Amino acid sequence: MIFSETILAGAYTVEVDRHQDNRGYFARVFCADTFLAHGLKPVVAQASISYNAKRGTLRGLHFQYPPATENKYVRCTKGAVADVIVDLRPESATYLRHVIVNLSADNGRGLYIPERFAHGFITLTDDTELIYLISNYYTPGAEGGLPHDDPSLGISWPAEVRVLSDRDRAWKPHSSIGDELKARMNIAVPKRS
Repeated sequence: MIFSETILAGAYTVEVDRHQDNRGYFARVFCADTFLAHGLKPVVAQASISYNAKRGTLRGLHFQYPPATENKYVRCTKGAVADVIVDLRPESATYLRHVIVNLSADNGRGLYIPERFAHGFITLTDDTELIYLISNYYTPGAEGGLPHDDPSLGISWPAEVRVLSDRDRAWKPHSSIGDELKARMNIAVPKRS
């Protein structure tokens, strides 16, 4: 596996090393020791699947408030998505900046998303499936979100939004929740070595 840190510290793309032969290929997509060697937290409390029938389906931007924050490792196993992460760490030099990473079954790329990040994606094909490895259990009442079209974030989604849930449509913009968001996300975090 090849880890490349994005412009958002602690967030990594993970490229797989495919070993191909006449049967197809074999690739390691997760190894706790390798994640630890890169200073990442490979704890997996739950694994989830997101299936999306239609191109243009947008999910996000979701996050969990402390103490229920979660690290995620996301891979697209069918179809293709533009995956978006937003840094919500108030102490970070990249607070509110985002990165868009193309994930697809063809490119085999994964994305490691640290805690205190918002996450969302838009499907670029019909019949898209993503697998999530998540470090914490879902905690009702700790979830939060930001609108995909929040002007404070300036995200240029690479496809037209055709399907959006009522819940994701109802998130309040950063201009309305920014002070609360900063206060709740501003926790003592040990420095990475």
